[in-house]
Amino acid sequence: MAAREVGRVAGLWRYPVKSMAAEALEWAGVGWQGLEGDRRWAFIRDGMVRSGFPWLTIRENPRMWGYRPRLTDPGRPDACVTMVRTPSGAELDVTDPALAEELGHGARVLRQDRGVFDTLPLSLITTQTVRALEGMVGAPLEPLRFRPNLLVKAAGGEPFAEDAWVGAVLAVGGIRMRVDKRDQRCVVVNVDPATTERNPAVLRAVAQQRQACLGVYGTTVQPGRVSVGDAVVVEG
Repeated sequence: MAAREVGRVAGLWRYPVKSMAAEALEWAGVGWQGLEGDRRWAFIRDGMVRSGFPWLTIRENPRMWGYRPRLTDPGRPDACVTMVRTPSGAELDVTDPALAEELGHGARVLRQDRGVFDTLPLSLITTQTVRALEGMVGAPLEPLRFRPNLLVKAAGGEPFAEDAWVGAVLAVGGIRMRVDKRDQRCVVVNVDPATTERNPAVLRAVAQQRQACLGVYGTTVQPGRVSVGDAVVVEG
C-alpha cells in the first residue's frame, strides 16, 4: 500500500513540568523520549514514593493548569533552567522549595531525563475528534484539555481518524512515529485549562461513546524535527 497524507500538524506542545500548563511551539526536536524537554520535571506527593502513581497532578490540584513553565534556553531544552510563572505572577525556578510548598500535598520535585509519562512519550489527537466531542458534551472544548503533543487536522474531515492509525508508522516532518495504542482517558480531561473548572460530562461522554479512549499514544521510530504545518503521512 502506498504512503498517503492523512493530515497536517495544527498545533505542537510540550509540558516541561508534568501536569502544569503547556508550552506552545512552532517546532520541536523529537528524540527517543518524545519531545525534547517534555515532562522532564514532576512533583511527587508526600508518602507516595513507593506507590504505582506517586505524581502530583491536575487530579489532586486542578490549579496546576495555572502554573506556566518555560525553558530559559529553548535551543537546549534538556540542559537549561526551567522557570515557572505562578498564578500570582511570581517567577520561580522549578527546584525552588517555595514552589513545592505552594503546590501542597507535601510535594517535592524530581527530574527524570527519560521523561515522566503515564504511558508513552508521544500523544496525538485530531481537531475533528475534539469537535466531535464538543457535540457530545454540548460545550466548546479547548484541545489542550487533552494534553496532546501533536494536534493534527485530519485530511478527510471525519472524527476519530487517528484510531485507524494504531499499528501504523507516521512520517511527520523529519520524524517517524509509531502509533501504538488509543489513549485511555481519566478525570483530568474534565478540568478546563483556562478556568480549572470541572465538567464531568466530558469524561462521561468519552466513556460512554468512545470506550473511555480519545486520541492516541505513540513512540519514536526515527528522531528528528517536527513543525506546525508539517504533513502527516501514513507509511505504506
